[in-house]
Amino acid sequence: MLTGLVSSESVEKILLFLFVNNECYGTQLKSLLACPLTPIQKALQRLEKNEILYSAFEGKNRVYRINPAYRLRYELEMLLKKAYTLLPPQEKKRYCFLHKPRLSIEEEGKRESSRKKQLISFWEKLSKVKELQTSATLKEKEIPSTQSGRAEVTVTSPSPTTLVFQEKGSWISNQAPTTTFSNSFRWTLDLNASLITLEHLRYGATHPVFLLHLTPTKPGLLESVDAHLCAQDTYLGNIEWDAHSIDFAWRIIGPHKNNQLLYRYT
Repeated sequence: MLTGLVSSESVEKILLFLFVNNECYGTQLKSLLACPLTPIQKALQRLEKNEILYSAFEGKNRVYRINPAYRLRYELEMLLKKAYTLLPPQEKKRYCFLHKPRLSIEEEGKRESSRKKQLISFWEKLSKVKELQTSATLKEKEIPSTQSGRAEVTVTSPSPTTLVFQEKGSWISNQAPTTTFSNSFRWTLDLNASLITLEHLRYGATHPVFLLHLTPTKPGLLESVDAHLCAQDTYLGNIEWDAHSIDFAWRIIGPHKNNQLLYRYT
């Protein structure tokens, strides 16, 4: 897609992966994108030398990110967004990193038992939500715009494995409410599959809009099982939670969208 503009296929894959996931390291790219490691490492070093990327050690891994001080960052991200939205659906999914470690059958059995316990704990926490703080970063202009809002959340439970959130609140500007907003989401628990399904009910309960399947990947973390493609838009996300709050981070990428959303439920 970009090989006529960038120096190599490795550079193209690195930049697209970073656009979607914000960070990466060499062996991760080798595994996820089925690329030889040496060209990936050389491309990462070259991009950092030219100040397009920067890196820092996190544990034993050198983690790379797009340099926020790079002068053409906005133009680069717009180009990458356009290139990403033109990819075939299966190619889009390749760039959506999901934490899926390979385990033995015995280890997989233990992990499934742990997942179910985590889901039951999370479900109990989810059922007690009362408030929402939300922020949205819209990267459609050279300077990204950020909105923040607050809402009250009414939770109903049509069945033991279903929770419906009715959210009503206002966007905040200069510490004062401006426009109002409302949302309706349905969460469905499937312990057999170790999944929670999230749907938007903008068209009513009989015509839900599927958003994500979420599963525990480690304690306190749920991640989208797969990137969801809705027309030309890609949805992915994760939830970090503890005894105090539920932090739900979304990413929506499309021809007219490049949005990051954070919902904090308490």
